[in-house]
Amino acid sequence: MNDQDKKHEKILLRLPDVLAMVPISRSNLYTRIEHGEFPAPRKIGRTSVWHRNEVLGYIASLYPEQ
Repeated sequence: MNDQDKKHEKILLRLPDVLAMVPISRSNLYTRIEHGEFPAPRKIGRTSVWHRNEVLGYIASLYPEQ
């Protein structure tokens, strides 16, 4: 893992950031989480956050290299 990957590994995203990266509705996002199709958020207090690398991994899985 290079330094850039380590830097991005620690970036946490809140819901508006995730929805900006994955243009689906909030309810669709949570449905995908329930079905194990999207990474589950972690809780920091009352706030849900996602690791940026997990969201990017999900996006990459939608568009596998051909």
